[in-house]
Amino acid sequence: MVNGDREARRPHGELVAEVLEVLWAAGGPLTAQQVKEGLGRPLARTTVATILARLHENGTLSRSRPGRALAYAPVADAAGLAAGRMRRELEKEPDRDLVLKRFVSSLSAQDEEALRQLLREAEGGA
Repeated sequence: MVNGDREARRPHGELVAEVLEVLWAAGGPLTAQQVKEGLGRPLARTTVATILARLHENGTLSRSRPGRALAYAPVADAAGLAAGRMRRELEKEPDRDLVLKRFVSSLSAQDEEALRQLLREAEGGA
């Protein structure tokens, strides 16, 4: 790889985010080739297929076979995926109360009020 190629490469996480953006915008399942075309930059189809397969393995995407090729769709929107990551992190900690206390104390006043409102709504619906 020449130095210019190395500078032109984006971090893997950024490419994953772009793949998810293409899928969210599509509103339905896409094949690796369709995702590659949606990215609008030169990538090997196998690179895109590998990213899609890994996202499926970790539960971020569902997979179907509507024709000859596999098609992928997100299982949640961006907010849902972020909420899932937050929940998984919380589940890793033995002292969940302390983690939640530290989390709440780090919120801005606006975020804290939004959280309070959501909790009130959840209590009302229970």
